[in-house]
Amino acid sequence: MYDIALSINACVRSKTRAEIAWLVSPNLGVNALALTPGGGRIGKIFEGAFDGVMSDYSNRKLPSGRLLNVLVNEFEATISGIPVGTNAQFLVVPADAFDPDTWPAMIDRVPIAIVAHLTADEVTRVDVFDESSISTADPQTAELFATGATGFQVHPDRVISVLFPVTRLVVAGQGPNAEAIAALGKTLGWNVSVVMRNDLAIGLLASLSPLDAAIIMGHEVEMSSRNLGAAIEGNAGYIGALGSAKMQQDRADWLAYQEVTDLSRVHGPAGLKISASTPAEIAVSVIAEIISVLKQN
Repeated sequence: MYDIALSINACVRSKTRAEIAWLVSPNLGVNALALTPGGGRIGKIFEGAFDGVMSDYSNRKLPSGRLLNVLVNEFEATISGIPVGTNAQFLVVPADAFDPDTWPAMIDRVPIAIVAHLTADEVTRVDVFDESSISTADPQTAELFATGATGFQVHPDRVISVLFPVTRLVVAGQGPNAEAIAALGKTLGWNVSVVMRNDLAIGLLASLSPLDAAIIMGHEVEMSSRNLGAAIEGNAGYIGALGSAKMQQDRADWLAYQEVTDLSRVHGPAGLKISASTPAEIAVSVIAEIISVLKQN
């Protein structure tokens, strides 16, 4: 849900109707989708496996949210990995049912607890708690929040969704090293994007938070330097640049020409000094350095 918070916040500010759908059972992490009038979709629930079901409900434009029970079919099971016949439960709630401060908090990657109160399957009220207010929540919500991890509980009278952001890793580049770094990041449960298009990379890099990491690579000086500059302008907790000493200097020279001279946040060449040579070894050295730096932030 953190990935779609910026778009939802824009809808709320412009008073555009938006509904947020997310999986609450089985407990498989945050899979969220925002639906807007005219069939607009922001985000995905299991690569779109359940988007049709959520859209059909959203098109009804009901004033309150609902807890939906979806019996998983073969198509949905193939994409989502949820076994056929499972009763998957989703909340679909209008964005204006939330405290409007919810979305700026999620943009800032703040851990939150969402309590959707139910009468039968209808959502009658939504309460949102963060670290400063969780002490006022009911004991079950406070206990789930105290685990420090994303989790969900479905009760007859309410659904508790505790959301903790995970590290986002943006790899701007391509090739075996990029693939190896991305694969290891995914193994750690991170939200990983490998981006080759420069225009897309710049937007993602600039949006990173102190919880996140950016890896810049590539043999084309201007493109990789633009990406590096975007990362520096953002708030990424770790910025790593792969490449030879000459490439590092060429990027520094290009950025200096653009009046960007403070490269103190850049780890280049990226990675711990373990004499890594293969893509897998380079991935281990880079990911280890990311973990070390982010843990110190």
